[in-house]
Amino acid sequence: MYIEHIAMYVNDLEKTKEFFIKYFGASSNEIYHNKKTDFKSYFLTFDSGCRLEIMTKPELVDDIKDLKRTGFIHIAFSVGSKEKVDELTEILKIDGYEVISGPRTTGDGYYESCIVGIEGNQIEITA
Repeated sequence: MYIEHIAMYVNDLEKTKEFFIKYFGASSNEIYHNKKTDFKSYFLTFDSGCRLEIMTKPELVDDIKDLKRTGFIHIAFSVGSKEKVDELTEILKIDGYEVISGPRTTGDGYYESCIVGIEGNQIEITA
């Protein structure tokens, strides 16, 4: 058994797509648009084969994303090395994204950083 894909609703579908393409090397399919409901989505595929579906529709509710909330809290990307963690973290910081931890070695031995990425969602960057 494996996770087939993860999905997230977003306000700005195009900006979110470009974020994952620019920083995490995603590739995208063509937009799906249900004209009856105005639902739109893309499937983003990463080098490992993992997929993220990003979706939007007009009636979304955008609650505050407290960093200490319950439920799914972050998505983690392995970039392959400590140097790449450092490099991508610095690029994201320069581009205006908040770094909330790291880069550092955690108590359980992971080398990682965590940022507040597109639309307030946490993204962990690991070696």
